[in-house]
Amino acid sequence: MTQPVLGILTLYLNDAGSLEERRYYERMTTEGRKLGLQVFVFTPQDVSLSGDRIRGLFYHPGTGRWTRRWTGFPTLVFDRCRIQQSHRYDQLLKFRSRYDGLTYLNKPLRNKWQIHNLLSKDSRFGSYLPKTRYINSVNDVREMLRSHPLLYLKPINGTGGRGILRVERLKDGSLTVQGRDKNRRIVSPQRMSSDKLGSYLSKWNLKEVRYIAQQGLQLKLANGCVHDYRLLVQKNGEGKWTVTGCAGRIGAPGSITANLHGGGRAVKMDGLLEQWITDAAKREDVKREVAEFGVGIAAYLELVCGALCELAIDLAIDKSGRIWLIEVNPKPAREVFFRAGETEVYRQAIVKPLEYALWRSKQKKRKTASAAAAREAGDAADSSPVTPDPPHVDELPPLPEKPVKSEKKRRRL
Repeated sequence: MTQPVLGILTLYLNDAGSLEERRYYERMTTEGRKLGLQVFVFTPQDVSLSGDRIRGLFYHPGTGRWTRRWTGFPTLVFDRCRIQQSHRYDQLLKFRSRYDGLTYLNKPLRNKWQIHNLLSKDSRFGSYLPKTRYINSVNDVREMLRSHPLLYLKPINGTGGRGILRVERLKDGSLTVQGRDKNRRIVSPQRMSSDKLGSYLSKWNLKEVRYIAQQGLQLKLANGCVHDYRLLVQKNGEGKWTVTGCAGRIGAPGSITANLHGGGRAVKMDGLLEQWITDAAKREDVKREVAEFGVGIAAYLELVCGALCELAIDLAIDKSGRIWLIEVNPKPAREVFFRAGETEVYRQAIVKPLEYALWRSKQKKRKTASAAAAREAGDAADSSPVTPDPPHVDELPPLPEKPVKSEKKRRRL
């Protein structure tokens, strides 16, 4: 029987051919071999001019070396491409259009603003969403500050904490603005009057880059550092959505985000949550709700957006135990679990997409065999060309009922 092949679709970071997640791909190749799955890495640049061959990158665990060789198209494609401002991303868009018939484990998810709007349409998720507004001008920011004294301004396609600003309205009406630039460098706090906000934000090109303003939450620990949680939800070897793990993140001193790339550190969820919420029973309720919420969001977004196999969901938990969605990441890194000391969770985070790929491969073979048998039997109804499997979507699980909070209490959050 022919061994299934998984092609990891990515983008070079530069014209020299650097790869951002080389060590992760090495682990995937090693674990894939144990499961009977061949793995190679490629980019749109590696496809032949004729469009029928790929000059793929192959890792050899025995020697620790990478080599290139020509190969055919893979059985399945695992898309790890992140948005970048380059000609390489333009090539990716053309590749996806030309090869839309390939069997993808995951397809592109929409931007932060579109995801917020999609989730807003389902009543199960509304209470988890911070107030969010698309920024057309600085007046949108000013209007939100009237009802929410703390805001985060985010690029709708940003990753890793790049270009995020924190704007806080103080009791005297003045503002404090701080954040990270597009290179993740910390932007020191600046205090200014409200009428100076427009000139300050003009250099951030809010309309051109496309920003949203999001209700901020007070998440500083006793040491003054902000914190949040990274939840990883993945498909398993039976095509089911499962929670792989959840870890805490503590931001670097002076940082407005907890991203690891921005100098944050990873810790185990239980230890961090214990610092934040003293009631043990409430902590258990929160952890259970986090898991149910994560699986529910993954199943819903797959239903409306197309094939997915994993999502990282960044969450905030306030002092009352209320869970807030910060953002959804369809191309998650998983080092947070390794750095938090969750070695088995880290291994599972690597293995689960491989197990899911094998499941998809088996489903594809069964469908192909069934269609072939129907054709041989002369069944005209089933004689049409075989199409790729639709994404497996589990029945949407019920989310826990949340108590209705008064408007007065909501305004204090």
